[in-house]
Amino acid sequence: MTLRVTFGIDPGLSGAVAALVDGEPGPILDMPTAQAGEWREVDAAALADWLDGVRAQHPGAYVSACIEKVGARPGDGGTSAFRFGDSYGQARGVLAVLGIPYSRAIPAVWKRHMGLLGTEKDAARQLAIARFPGAAPLLQRKKDHGRADALLLALWHENTQLLGRMVA
Repeated sequence: MTLRVTFGIDPGLSGAVAALVDGEPGPILDMPTAQAGEWREVDAAALADWLDGVRAQHPGAYVSACIEKVGARPGDGGTSAFRFGDSYGQARGVLAVLGIPYSRAIPAVWKRHMGLLGTEKDAARQLAIARFPGAAPLLQRKKDHGRADALLLALWHENTQLLGRMVA
């Protein structure tokens, strides 16, 4: 019987969602997107269906999530920052509608905890491969950094946010 399912969400359009099932890598989904006029955006319905499907596979498990808290960065164009924030909001809305409790992780905080602060993006992918060798086939490409971030966000959440919150 599964005790816990923890989702990590890298909310960008090139991000991903990863599940840890009792601390081990479970399913991983590249962020589903859909065309909305001339822009792509997070496909909230597809994201909700996937999260709910994973949750349904583990009845009775404590389910929670962690989403990377994003903000505009210096040099981001207004449209780019808005679209990134929209992706973050879509993912948060899906979690709220599904009733999945979640934490928000500031990039500098979770990356410091993982020893990744100030490193290149690929360092997270390499760390995820080292920490979760079973997930290595899903993390082979440089562009899989969103998947790696999602796994590490779920791990950060389990290591720092779950103490005392799980109901046995």
